[in-house]
Amino acid sequence: MKTMWKLKAPSPKAETLSASTGLSPLEAQILIHRGMVDPQHVGSFLLPRLANLLDPFLLKDMREAVELILSSMERHDPITIYGDFDADGLTATALLFNFFSALGISVHTYIPNRLTEGYGLHVQAVQRIARRGSGLIITVDCGVANNQEIAFAASLGLKVIVTDHHQVGETFTPLCPVVNPQRPDCSFPYKHLTGVGLAFFLAVALRAALREQGAFAGRPEPDLKDYLDLVALGTVADMAPLVGQNRLLVKAGMDRIRATRWPGIEAVSELAGLTLDSLSAQDLAFRIAPRFNASGRLGDAEIALTALTTPHLHRAKEVAKQLDRINGERQRLERDVMEEIETRLPALVDLASRRALVVTGAGWHRGILGIVASRLLEKYRRPVLVLDVEDGMAMGSGRSIPGFDLYQALRKLAPLLERFGGHKHAAGLAVKVANLETLREEFEHLADEELSEEDLVHSLEVDAEVNLGDLDLDTVRRFSAFAPFGPGNPEPLFYAGPCDVVESRVVGERHLKMKVRQNGAVVEAIGFGLAEETPAPPGPIHFIFTPEIDRWQGREKIQLRMIDLESADQPSKLQRQPANP
Repeated sequence: MKTMWKLKAPSPKAETLSASTGLSPLEAQILIHRGMVDPQHVGSFLLPRLANLLDPFLLKDMREAVELILSSMERHDPITIYGDFDADGLTATALLFNFFSALGISVHTYIPNRLTEGYGLHVQAVQRIARRGSGLIITVDCGVANNQEIAFAASLGLKVIVTDHHQVGETFTPLCPVVNPQRPDCSFPYKHLTGVGLAFFLAVALRAALREQGAFAGRPEPDLKDYLDLVALGTVADMAPLVGQNRLLVKAGMDRIRATRWPGIEAVSELAGLTLDSLSAQDLAFRIAPRFNASGRLGDAEIALTALTTPHLHRAKEVAKQLDRINGERQRLERDVMEEIETRLPALVDLASRRALVVTGAGWHRGILGIVASRLLEKYRRPVLVLDVEDGMAMGSGRSIPGFDLYQALRKLAPLLERFGGHKHAAGLAVKVANLETLREEFEHLADEELSEEDLVHSLEVDAEVNLGDLDLDTVRRFSAFAPFGPGNPEPLFYAGPCDVVESRVVGERHLKMKVRQNGAVVEAIGFGLAEETPAPPGPIHFIFTPEIDRWQGREKIQLRMIDLESADQPSKLQRQPANP
């Protein structure tokens, strides 16, 4: 599928911002494209400080939650952290488990099994927790849609605190302290915290309350900076926007991870072929997080939780090897399902006439359907539901593109569904097979109403056109101040062309290694997964890239990471966008 290049026009405000901040006009232009036109905003973006964390007590019910924890601690009630089986929920569970343990409090954890229990609080789980006696359940990354289970817990003498970041239903009525910035009555100004982000804010609030009580008079306070790498891992894994409070937390967490206290992070990084000193947010998202996610996807998230909570390096290495094996199995299952879908899809769906996809199968492992949905979304650029059918029920996951709110779509289709939950980009659902065809047509109808043809075309948002000769090591180094990169703060992308191809060869079967020349400047480039695009010298070509510094044996040089390319003889993919006023 063709990808269009949307080249943003130079902003007339770039020179002014450059003059007031000391940034180059190119740097200023990149930041303006990310919504920063105020010098003060730019300063806080480039130099985020933990001192700028918002007051956790601005979160609705945070004070009530802390008071309930303190009273439970005084009575020595059993405390259980009830999490979720994905990396966000696991890091949130590990953070509070490690924090309570550092306070000398005995604490339990509970992670539901994705395959046998599913997401959220469950009556049977509550019953098992109640066997320890009346105590406190603190949910992380779940619970906001579980009023029935919360009421059941209360009937057994259990108290509950919910910390969750998922969207709140229209009939939301809190039965206990519910810490969730998505609450319509919550004035917390930042709405995009993850489950682990909220767990961190709960820890900050609880430590502040304990400090006021003089609890640390004879002993050192737990250093919450030690938990920021867990926050970074969970936030990046959940694909949360890396702006505002999330950027601050992830930036600090990436700094902290280089000296992590948690041997499981070090052991998993080592098995992934990474070193802590050079980890990036992209490494966390695409090479570390999948290993922690894999065990929950295939059924036993406790393995990943152990990796995040054990203080022993030898145990962490054992568990990391388990996670690596499980991740390999996850990849195999994912490939099998993708191959089956892509074999059947052309006969089932006319993509030219469809703006949404609903694919079903039997015997698919439900733990990997969300990843498969993401792969289909990436390839076909359409909202997609991937469902496994068994015993008259279809269950699975959905993913969506900008412009189509998946959660709101499923809410409109709620009469057809047995259950659903999630947010605008990702969701889980269950539907009776008898309703499948109606769901397919109604889902398509909603997509047809809300999406244009342009929405269905892959595109790259390109920051600027540059001449290769204008890039030097200092310029590229300065771009690193914009990291960590991710949703809401993408890597800078540039357009160059026409450029002559000096050398071109395939490396590692799938990757393209090149040397390109423009106006006498010759630069090396690498295009991962672009082997099929191999152009023959001498070119010429146009291409989209992000510049990097390649370090080898103490020497540094610029390398361009190509994202897409085209022959200069082909109809251009480039669309020059009009300037904003």
